[in-house]
Amino acid sequence: MANREHLGLLKAGAVIWTEWRKKNPDIQPDLSLANLQGDNLRGANLQGVNLSKGDLANALLVRANLSNAELSGANLYKALLIEANLSSANFSVANLSGATLSQADLSDGNFIGADLSEANLRGAGLVNANLIGTDLKNANLRDADLDAAKLIRANLCFANLIEANLIGADLSEASLYEAEMLGSYLYKTDLYKANLTKAHLSGAYLLSANLNEADLSQADLSWANLRRANLAGANLRKANLRGADLRGANLSGVNFQEAIMPDSSKHD
Repeated sequence: MANREHLGLLKAGAVIWTEWRKKNPDIQPDLSLANLQGDNLRGANLQGVNLSKGDLANALLVRANLSNAELSGANLYKALLIEANLSSANFSVANLSGATLSQADLSDGNFIGADLSEANLRGAGLVNANLIGTDLKNANLRDADLDAAKLIRANLCFANLIEANLIGADLSEASLYEAEMLGSYLYKTDLYKANLTKAHLSGAYLLSANLNEADLSQADLSWANLRRANLAGANLRKANLRGADLRGANLSGVNFQEAIMPDSSKHD
């Protein structure tokens, strides 16, 4: 339950809240279960604040500092978090569906089991973020930085990952059905048993990626760089590999049934 004094200070406005936090740097405000629905918290210093199970639906949190904050189970449906600092915050099982997080810093954040479906994360930083089992269906991750992020079993169906950085990310057993991944960077990315059915990977950089037992049926891999990729046991039925570079790739046990194959010089 939220501390009444802390909640009153926040509701009193940005100036009073900021001054109180400056004078009391050692106090970790408790705003758990607080109703902040639709509140204007633009630029607010909420670093390290306990907002677990709080209601922040439609809240204005543009450029707010929520680093190291506790937001497990919080409701941030359609909240505006543009350019917000969410680094190392805990958003486990939080509802962020439809939220706007463009250019936000989510690095090292915990999003296990969180709902980020239809969220706008364009250009966001998610380096080392824990997104295991996270729902990112229809999310916009265009130009996002997901370097070394953990996306095991994440739902990325229909997600926009165009030119996203997924270097070294773990997407094993993730669902990327019909995901838009044109020009995405997947160097050494782990896609073991990932579902990439009908995924759009034209021009993607998959050098040394692990696609062992991945389902790439009907995927568009035209002009993709798959050099030294591990495709052992992968399903490429009806996939488009026109112009793809498969030199040095492990193709043992691959299902190429009805696939459009690249020029022979690119898969020797």
